Amino acid sequence: MANLDPIDRKLLAELQNEGRVTNVELAHRVGLTAPPCLRRVRALEEEGVIRGYHADLDASQLGFAITVFAMVSLKSQAETALREFEEHMAQLPEVRECHMLNGEIDFILKIVSRDLQSFQEFLTSKLTPAPNVASVKTSLTIRTAKHEPGVPLG
Repeated sequence: MANLDPIDRKLLAELQNEGRVTNVELAHRVGLTAPPCLRRVRALEEEGVIRGYHADLDASQLGFAITVFAMVSLKSQAETALREFEEHMAQLPEVRECHMLNGEIDFILKIVSRDLQSFQEFLTSKLTPAPNVASVKTSLTIRTAKHEPGVPLG
């Protein structure tokens, strides 16, 4: 875990809320001048605390009308089988998140699709026949009440 002081935390909170803020504006918001602000941000990037910057896209505006969560159970939980499944999921652009769980379900996936027919095609042609898959249970998202990427910093 990174050793962060209060200014680093403020920097991270500001960048998490608005990744396109200029360095000058960011420095002003956290009470620094621009050069030390930039040095701190670069250090946080080099340490891997900041992994990247992304635009928050509206999936429905881009034709991805549905989001599905899939609970996947595998036939084997051997490390090679787990890695093979994870590598396969990494190659599927529809799979936006893949989390290994403990308990009854091995993985939960967040999947986007254009419509139910496209999702059904994805399910039967790419997910169910994936390496080591024993079963898949899916739940279609009806509405999203909260979508807040990142972590609570303040």
